[in-house]
Amino acid sequence: MMPRDNMTSTVQKIAKQALATFRNPSVLGEHNKVFLENQSKLKSLMAEVRAADLKILPRTAESAPTPPQRLAPPVTYMHIYETDTFSMGVFLLKTGASIPLHDHPGMYGMLKVIYGRVRISCFDRLDHSREGASGVQFNPPLMPFQRSSLRPSVLRSVGEYTEVSGPCVLSPQKDNIHQIDAVDGPTAFLDILAPPYDPDEGRDCHYYKVLHAHSEAADRKSEAQEQGDLWLMEIPQPSEFWCGGETYPGPKVSL
Repeated sequence: MMPRDNMTSTVQKIAKQALATFRNPSVLGEHNKVFLENQSKLKSLMAEVRAADLKILPRTAESAPTPPQRLAPPVTYMHIYETDTFSMGVFLLKTGASIPLHDHPGMYGMLKVIYGRVRISCFDRLDHSREGASGVQFNPPLMPFQRSSLRPSVLRSVGEYTEVSGPCVLSPQKDNIHQIDAVDGPTAFLDILAPPYDPDEGRDCHYYKVLHAHSEAADRKSEAQEQGDLWLMEIPQPSEFWCGGETYPGPKVSL
């Protein structure tokens, strides 16, 4: 049996609520009252979590480990808990580090900064066929094979979050593609994904590059804007980004 302090810890309460929120796929969706109530409870619990609750000491640029930069991962991950329903862990970003633009196919998520500051840029795909890119010009021009991975998109929001901010929430339809940048020093955030990544189930992580359409005729500008002149092109994982692992020091989770 787990110690009582672990059973009543903030992270245990968050995990329990995450399971209640996401374990029944038939009720997931922004139009389901039960799901929205559970999601709201989870958001409230996430809003209160602090680094001390996870026994994580906020880092500074000076106190961060300093091995040669080429050997030090820009981002590390502390695994806390995972089931078939959700995964939970902490991402730690060094000064100037980014988690590149990526997606979460068919997944819900919640991100809560526990120290430092992050900038999150969220994109959505537009409901247009990929064939619509055939008449769009880009500068520099794209190769034919690159066009097959283009998707018309829209920048939904760019916001900065600190430990006093509420959580950033994503769904399969909204804010699902995003980039996370450390601002003004090291930062860390608690992260929940539901369900977890699983390539065998079609939930693999894809990376993207933002492209802007080039309109050759000025009178086509308004039309391009109406249809969305921002496109996302799928790319391999950027070479400058990789994620290492660290041991999670906080209270254990048991469900």
